[in-house]
Parts: sequence; structure tokens; C-alpha cells
Amino acid sequence: MSMTTESIGSIPRSAKLQHALSLYDQGQLSEAEMELFYDEAVKDTIMNLEAVGSPVLSDGEQRKTHSFATYGVEGDKNMAADGLCIPFHDGHVRQLPRLTRGPFRFARFAYEAIPLARQYTQKPFKQAIISASALSLFYPEQGIADYPREQFVADLLAEQEKEIRGCFAQGASKVQLDFTEGRLSVKLDPSGQILRSFIDINNMLLDRFSPEERQKIGIHTCAGSDHDSTHSADVDYAELLPSLFEIKAGCFYIALACEKDPERVLKIIQQYRKPDQVIFVGVIDVINPEIETAQIVCDRVLQAARYIPHPYLATTDDCGFSPFCDDTSTSREAAFAKIAARIEGTALAARQLGIA
Repeated sequence: MSMTTESIGSIPRSAKLQHALSLYDQGQLSEAEMELFYDEAVKDTIMNLEAVGSPVLSDGEQRKTHSFATYGVEGDKNMAADGLCIPFHDGHVRQLPRLTRGPFRFARFAYEAIPLARQYTQKPFKQAIISASALSLFYPEQGIADYPREQFVADLLAEQEKEIRGCFAQGASKVQLDFTEGRLSVKLDPSGQILRSFIDINNMLLDRFSPEERQKIGIHTCAGSDHDSTHSADVDYAELLPSLFEIKAGCFYIALACEKDPERVLKIIQQYRKPDQVIFVGVIDVINPEIETAQIVCDRVLQAARYIPHPYLATTDDCGFSPFCDDTSTSREAAFAKIAARIEGTALAARQLGIA
């Protein structure tokens, strides 16, 4: 296929893995016992992604114990549970952890999961990680005695650089930074100051990499996806995208299928994207229970192709299917069916565009 297509990251966990996680949280399973369930889930995820023809694979974030945002600090004694609360439109709330003392260090790295997954595939492998800006939200607004924010940011960036370089060292062909807080920041602060600070800290991280390395680093933005609800879908993309493309990444994964007026968003992308930035447009609405057909996906790709030239147009899903491990609003079967439709529809559009 001459048009690139990739998943965002998370795949819903099976009922078996969900049950094992519950037992683990209750102290009824050891880490060694839990590894057996993780390994089975990763193997099944990769086999299913290969079966639907996915050209780039991932482990579906099966080993990220509770969420895409907190995997690196779970179990860290320097963290408390009473951090920033993120409300969703349906009324439920997710809460981030709060750093209580320095130094900031990862308790585990996402790159450690790569060799455990790549034993099951020879295909290109992608790893999604949390963004530096999201990690910055762990530092409390009131500060920490003897651990100023400046030192925290320095430690955070060092840990995140280690994470990304570790992913590449373990064979990842792409590293995706999940930046769901970008759109949310505009809702929290319409002045854009928080968004500007997020852009700055992510660029401080990316400045540590060469232009060639940055072409293999992507930024994912969406309005959140959890229990078929979002936290910032009411925020106008026009308030985010012009600043988003100032991030020094090579690829941008942009939720689009769920938008009420995708053509308007595409016009904004066309106006502000840099010439060398590859745009992965979302062609699968992950919180819509209806499974897209290949033709629906094809039509969405053809629409995007009027605004984003080949070879800078690619396709993806709007978001991960289960960024938080307890989200069972979408089944594994539905997720793989939607991914299959994306792959088939992208190939169909590529043929119609004459680039297959």
C-alpha cells in the first residue's frame, strides 16, 4: 500500500485480562503471574492486527496497567492519587497522580515492553508514549519544597528522552506522543497560555533529537476518548491547530472522523501544516459503535486528499480504543473490525487516487 496507515495505540482488553488486572489490584496475583496474562493478550493483539493486514503493529498497550497517561509512574512512592481532575462530557472524571517530592523518575518505561511484543512479529513496530506536557501536569500548582519546578522539568525531559531513545534502540520504527491534553488546555484556559507552555515543553524535548529522528516522532491530538465520551470535543480546532503545527515533530495524528465539519478542519490543516509534516487523518470514529465500511473510509480519505498532498497524507483512527484499561465500551472484536475497515478503505482510496 502506497498510502501509510497506522493505529493510534490502545486496543480493548479481553475479559480475561480485565479479570486478572482486578485480581492483581487486590493483591491476589503476583507480578510474575500477571506477566502470563499480559503476554497472552499481547500475542493475541499482534495476531489479530496481522490478520486484518495492519502494516505497522503495536502491542495495543496491553501492558499499560491502568492508563496511557500514568503507566510510567504507577507504584511510585513519590506519587499521590489526588492530582488534577479531568471531567468528561458524560459526567465521569479521571484523576491524574500528583508528585509529592523529587526527584521525578519513571518507575517503568514503555520501551521495556517492545522486545516482549516483537518476539511475535517481524513487521514494523510502533510505540505510543505519553507526552512531556501531560507529565508536566503531575507537578502540583503550589510547588514542592526543595524541588523547584525548573528542576522537575529538567528531570522530566531527561526521563522522556531516555524513553524515546529506548524505544528506538529496541527497534521501534515510530514513537507517538499522546497529546490529548492539547485540546483540553484550550478549554481550561481560553487565553492559550497553557497551550503555549505545552508547546514549549514538548519542543524542549524534541530539540534533543536530530531532524532525522524527529521525522520518526509523531504527535497525537484528539478530544479524549473514554467510555464513549470526550473531554474537549466542544473546543474549536481553530484554537489548537495553528499552534499544534509549531511542535517540531515529523508526524501529526489528528482525530477527524468524529468532527461535525471535517472539511473546515481540513482547510485549517492545509493552511497551517509545515511542508514536511505528515498528517495522519482520523478516518475511524472510535466512540461510534457503528463499524465503518471500507467505502466510508475511502470517502473520508478522498476528502482529505483535496487538502493534503501525497505523500504527506496518511490515515489512522481518531484515538486509541481503550486508553484507560477499564473502558469496555468498545469490544475487541469491534475494534479489529474498525481497523480492518480503515486498512481496506485506505487501500481503496489509494487506488482511486492512482497512488497504489
